[in-house]
Formats: sequence, structure tokens, C-alpha cells
Amino acid sequence: MKSLLLLTMCGALAVLASGEETNENVNKRFIKEGGISFEYHRYEELKEALVSVWLQCPSITKIHSIGQSYEGRELLVLEISDNPGEHEPGEPEFKYIGNMHGNEAVGRELIIFLAQYLCNEYQKGNETIINLIHSTRIHLMPSMNPDGFEKAASQAGDLKDWFVGRSNAQGIDLNRNFPDLDRIVYMNEKDGGANNHLLKNMKKAVDQNSKLAPETKAIIHWIMDIPFVLSANLHGGDIVANYPYDETRSGSTHEYSACPDDATFKSIAQAYSSLNPIMSDPDRPPCRKNDDDSSFVDGITNGGAWYSVPGGMQDFNYLSSNCFEITVELSCDKFPAEDTLKSYWDQNKNSLVNYIEQIHRGVKGFVRDLQGIPISNATISVEGLNHDITSAKDGDYWRILAPGNYKISATVPGYLTVIKKVAVPYSPAVKVDFELESLTERKEEEKEELMEWWKMMSQTLNF
Repeated sequence: MKSLLLLTMCGALAVLASGEETNENVNKRFIKEGGISFEYHRYEELKEALVSVWLQCPSITKIHSIGQSYEGRELLVLEISDNPGEHEPGEPEFKYIGNMHGNEAVGRELIIFLAQYLCNEYQKGNETIINLIHSTRIHLMPSMNPDGFEKAASQAGDLKDWFVGRSNAQGIDLNRNFPDLDRIVYMNEKDGGANNHLLKNMKKAVDQNSKLAPETKAIIHWIMDIPFVLSANLHGGDIVANYPYDETRSGSTHEYSACPDDATFKSIAQAYSSLNPIMSDPDRPPCRKNDDDSSFVDGITNGGAWYSVPGGMQDFNYLSSNCFEITVELSCDKFPAEDTLKSYWDQNKNSLVNYIEQIHRGVKGFVRDLQGIPISNATISVEGLNHDITSAKDGDYWRILAPGNYKISATVPGYLTVIKKVAVPYSPAVKVDFELESLTERKEEEKEELMEWWKMMSQTLNF
């Protein structure tokens, strides 16, 4: 895996250092407008594009692979941060994933364009982008399904089949392939039980599950290894920002299925849709004559209200980790003509940046003991919202919330629970730290206080 990336990087360096004719080709490919090449990138070209960004901005980028597709293509990620490759205590983690369905190609290209744009603007001194990169660890995965994309892209002509390349090379629809945690949480709502982290300590079971595609397993491990806070999954076939739950409670095809953070998800979905002039247009006609988009309001929709999706990645994020994810449908056509890509970039550029900024909302802070030692896996609860999150390994946590007044608690077995009242604005996030007292220490203190009292009483009464 590492050797593949090294070969890719060395190859790109060789191309950049080669003769005049090759330089012309490189310029044609990478310098069309502000360094962004508005064209489809096949697998090898995708690698070149990511390497190009890394070569231009090596101090804030890192390329790595989180695994391989069924046919052996790398699932490549470009990190953008002031310290790429490491989690900084207190800094939230964000991800964009594109091309989960291989024939839904616009998201794949927008993520490549976004990587180049962030690099360009950082070098230009754009303060908004600099602050965002310095305060956020951004992970960009252009393609979760590179095999499917190659199959879809291999079709002749601009008009692509609606289904060719949708699934992975095994014929698995990756957005129906995740463990169905909705059914578990729906049962727990009735009978009592956990409301989050429903796959805790289940990595081995994931690896042994033969029904899960390699691409799905790689994403599950990634989600469980990195303390992601916010994410979006980029699709095509319609134009809307879709939020949890995706799977209906009753099993019906269409049913509004609110999650505990319904108000927050509406707010962050609108943060995306409101800056996309097509998505937010109330008079936009349906993509196809017979499409039912009656659930679309202000460019957003509840997933279940639109149509039920069991085993989807969006709800899996929310129920297996601390990560809030929405699904963004970017285009009526799944694989539109190449000469339309710039128009999709123009429609989505501001939304893509604004959505990342939503990670800095709600509350954030650290959970420590009285000696200042970080406490991981502390449960952070919000009164009235039946969805807990947990602190990361450095004791840091982030909890996205809609504006309002909240009671927030930090709970750890063996420690006294601490509850704090917090007024949360739209942004930025309010810093709320918790210092927890160990019950063992409390008992020792009480024992010492009792001994002191007994000593004093003994002296007073001449025992």
C-alpha cells in the first residue's frame, strides 16, 4: 500500500520534471482554472490529482489509503490540516466521502476540486480557509467505489446507463451493506438500551462478516478508529440534502423518521442547501416527471420521509460513533457530461466549505479527573436528547447542537457525574470542560473527614 503511493508520487514528480511536451500535458490537465481541472478523473488520474495537491501544499496535506476495493484499487484519502496525519487534542475531525455508488460521479470530482481549491486559497492567504484548516482535520475521500466508477466511465459516449457501475465489483450496493443499526436502536427505544456506539468492541466481528464488502469494512474501521464529528456522503440522481433517519421505524416505504437530533440535522443540512442556488430553489421542478419530492423543503429532506434505506452509511455513522452524517444528492444526472462539471462546482463550492464549518457548533471541551488526567470514553449526555456521545482518547469531545439552552452531563463509571447548564448560540461552539471526582478519592476524603471528626470529639470528651 505504502509502496503504491510512493510509486504514484515518484511518477508524478518524474512527470513534473520531464521535457517540454510532457509539461504541456501536465499544464493542460492541472491548470485549467485556478489549478482546477474540470474533467473526469479515472483511477490513475485521480491519484495524479491528489499527488499534485500534495506537491503544491506538502505542509498541510497527506495522502494515505484506508484499504482496498474488491479489485485491489486503493481507497485513497487526502488529509488537509496544519498537522496532517495526527489527531490534535481538541481539534475536530471531518470527512467527505464521494462516489459510494460508482456511477454517481459528480461528488467524486467535487471532492478533487475542493482539495485543489483549499490548497490554492490557503496559499493565497484566504483567512477563512486558513482558519478552517488550522482548526479542523479534514479528510477527503473522492471515491469509495473506484471499481464501480471505472465500469461506469468505460461506457462509450456521454449518456451513461442509470445502473452500470452503481454497485461494487461483487455486485453489492454499498449503501445497503452496512450493519442495520436502525433496527437495534428502534427496539432499544421501546425496551430500553444503548442509544449509540452500537458496534462498540465489535471490530473482529466486522472482519469475520462475509456479507460485508471490503469497501464497507474499510469504512467501518475508519469510522471506529478516528473520532469523526461531522461528515457528508456525496451522491447523485437528485438535488437535496438528506438527513437521518434513513430507515423508517414501521418498515413502510415513506415515513418521517426523526432521530433525537432532528432539529440539529435540519440546521446543518440547510447550511449546505441554502448556499446551493439550485438545491434551495423552491420552484425547482422534480428531476424527472414522475419523481415524488413532496418531502423536500428548503432543499432538505428526512431520509425516511423520502424513501426508506436499510443498511445505509449515513445512519451507521450516527449510531456507531460520534459522527453526524448527511447524504447530499448533487445532480439529477448521475454521470453528467464532462463539460457541465464546472457548473456543478460553482453551485456547490460555497456549500462544501460552509458545511465543514458546521463542525464548530454546539459544545466542545475536555473531560479530566481532578489531577488533570484525560478521561476517554466518558459519556456526554444532553437532557432531552436520547443520543449520547463519548470523549476521545485525549479526553476531548465535540457535541453539535442547534441553538438553545441545555443541561449537559459527563458520566464515567467510578466517578461522580457532573452536570452543567449551557446556553448554545448558532456558532461558535461553547467550551465546556468537565472535571470529575473519583468515587474512591471521595470515599478516602470522607474517611479522613470522619477520622478528623472522631479525633476532635475524642479530645473534647476526653475519650
